[in-house]
Amino acid sequence: MLMEYIQAAMRLARYEILGDDKSYYGEIPGFDGVYANAPTLEECRKHLEEVLEEWVLFRVHKNLALPVVDGIELKVREVA
Repeated sequence: MLMEYIQAAMRLARYEILGDDKSYYGEIPGFDGVYANAPTLEECRKHLEEVLEEWVLFRVHKNLALPVVDGIELKVREVA
């Protein structure tokens, strides 16, 4: 389920080439603070996915809500 969520979120990613240094910038709308910058598009995608994974794990650890993506809803459940 986690991998499906990350893959679905990555499909929402938007990329642009920055004018100053021609590097790539990527972000995922609705995921505040999830962005990356790299010299190539492939590196940017890789970094963006790493940032997304860390962001999701942090929010799960802190029991914070996560956006629903393509009908996938991740919830933290308390287990006794």
